[in-house]
Amino acid sequence: MPWISALAIYLLVWWMVFFAMLPLFGVAREEKLKPGNDPGAPARPRLGLKVAMTTLVAAGLYGMGVAGIELFLFIIVQ
Repeated sequence: MPWISALAIYLLVWWMVFFAMLPLFGVAREEKLKPGNDPGAPARPRLGLKVAMTTLVAAGLYGMGVAGIELFLFIIVQ
């Protein structure tokens, strides 16, 4: 697979995993809200943790996908 295609597929996997991780690990607000603030927004979004976890999970999923495809093609050729 050309490297640009591999990168494009990895980025698609990364974004899908990132959107799945966004609702996790949010710290709920306990203080009173100021006018105009969203009551559903977390007090600390912890985006750094979510980006790190997304990178690890996406790399694992991408690696399993590539390994599965390579194994499938190896079995078909044999």
